[in-house]
Amino acid sequence: MAERSVLVLATRNRDKVSEMQRLFADLPLDGLRCALDFPDLEEVEETGTTLAENALLKARAVAEATGLMSVADDTGLFVDALEGAPGIYAARYAGEGCTYADNREKLLRELASIPSPRRARFKTAMALVDPRGEDGASEHLVEGVLEGEILSEMRGEGGFGYDPVFYLPAEGRTLAEMAIEEKNKISHRAQAAAAMHQYLRGYLAKTSQRGARGSA
Repeated sequence: MAERSVLVLATRNRDKVSEMQRLFADLPLDGLRCALDFPDLEEVEETGTTLAENALLKARAVAEATGLMSVADDTGLFVDALEGAPGIYAARYAGEGCTYADNREKLLRELASIPSPRRARFKTAMALVDPRGEDGASEHLVEGVLEGEILSEMRGEGGFGYDPVFYLPAEGRTLAEMAIEEKNKISHRAQAAAAMHQYLRGYLAKTSQRGARGSA
């Protein structure tokens, strides 16, 4: 049973790992690992046309390679004035190998002539794949959405990615101006993780009961 309740976060992004470790810390798991713990894992090409497809691609690949439960997420930034761009390509908006700063700078250039408010939303799709589910591989998909606006300049030192330019009118702050504990209560990824957390708690309880019956 112990091996069964190890969960692998299917990402090498240390910022994502740090956030998700906090969000899943109190689950009844025997281990919480990430793709960095498996140096032989190959990079998964994100060939999906939606966030959900990409999240499932990554979770399936890591679950198959490790034989362990895997959770993957894919996040996009959708800006109304740019007809939804950068969308699912938010992480590489400025090109392959780009930095967070490169992406932000390109976004601000694209929006330079657009007056405020420049409405936008973050969306996260999060997928769980258990390669040893009761009927083969078990899969579950959840999502989270955070509405906001894109500022014309960066504010705040926290967070990562587009956080310094993503403004929350109800909070009067950008995500980068919020403490990580505050962000983890409202963010798109936190919403998806909360839904996944709730599902996993029930799922782990069921698999634990099946394991107990099997060993009786």
